[in-house]
Amino acid sequence: MSASAEPEFQIRDVQKDDLSALIELEDKSFTSDRLSKRSFQRWIKGGAGRVFRVLILNGELKGYGLVMLHQGTHLARLYSIVLHDTTRGKGFGKALLSDLEAHAEASGRFYMRLEVAKNNVVAIRLYEGMGYRIFAEIPQYYEDLGDALRMQKRIRHPGEDYIETRVPWYHQTTPFTCGPASLMMAMSALKKGVKLTQFLELDIWREATTIYMTSGHGGCHPLGLALAAQRRGFKVQVVMSSLNTPFIEGVRVEHKKKIMESVHAHFLAQCETEKIRIHSHSISVELIENWLDQGCSVLVLISSYRMNGDKAPHWVVVTGADDLCFYVHDPDTDKITENEVDCQHIPVAKEDFSKMASYGSTRFSTALCLSI
Repeated sequence: MSASAEPEFQIRDVQKDDLSALIELEDKSFTSDRLSKRSFQRWIKGGAGRVFRVLILNGELKGYGLVMLHQGTHLARLYSIVLHDTTRGKGFGKALLSDLEAHAEASGRFYMRLEVAKNNVVAIRLYEGMGYRIFAEIPQYYEDLGDALRMQKRIRHPGEDYIETRVPWYHQTTPFTCGPASLMMAMSALKKGVKLTQFLELDIWREATTIYMTSGHGGCHPLGLALAAQRRGFKVQVVMSSLNTPFIEGVRVEHKKKIMESVHAHFLAQCETEKIRIHSHSISVELIENWLDQGCSVLVLISSYRMNGDKAPHWVVVTGADDLCFYVHDPDTDKITENEVDCQHIPVAKEDFSKMASYGSTRFSTALCLSI
């Protein structure tokens, strides 16, 4: 081939035989934060949870891109993209990233998210040129303690604005305190003085717990969370699809059921005394949109099955909305194997919202609206 001829390249799905070339490229490209051989083997085996494409130039592997597809959402995350030094500045990075976006979109994703080193000017210029926007900075993100920028692009409808969030994220510190963690995030979005600490998390749980669940400690009752918020100076509205005792259907031990029914009755009486508004109907997309338009903070109970495969009630806080999606902060990282940032401001298509925002055979749904 003459020096002026166009190089022959293709972008294809990763294959098992690519492993050695991938490891060699990774070792040449990074001094830290490398993908291990074991990680490559896992991602090559893959499945529906990823897009893994490689760049072949004149018969040799010269680049790869790996995208994670998050279950239950319309979010794709560019986990890694690498090109051999000899390919730089020739348009291959843009071609590979465009290919990854196309495959992520074909998998039903609306958004692509990524992290990039703050000092990687070349990469940042590439991403910005392709429509990605910086929306956060993460101090000491990498193994060498380097800072990272977070960027996002809407790949289904390029060019539309990214929805910012004023809601801080907090990681629940126990398996059963998603409710307090979500309430703390919601309160902090409205009042800057709210400190996100484990002390507050556990205090709220003690006030709001149902005592028991199907196993282990109880989670938090919507009315218990509402009472905890009002006692801390917030105005609260609660929507519940049923005023019967929630979460009791999976509890088999009779004395546990009696305790949960007693707690429920006590919460109802306290809400009546403290004049907390309780609306008895199912939640809807329109209701959540209306609350957000009023500047309120919103907590929603979801079935975690659509997020991480667990069949459990789980509290999240809504961080924003656009024409296609609600965004949520998930306080639980237990099922997120890669990074805490995957739990933050997650886009969930509104068309899927009603499926996610109900629990159990009774399709129980509930949400809290906080204001000041």
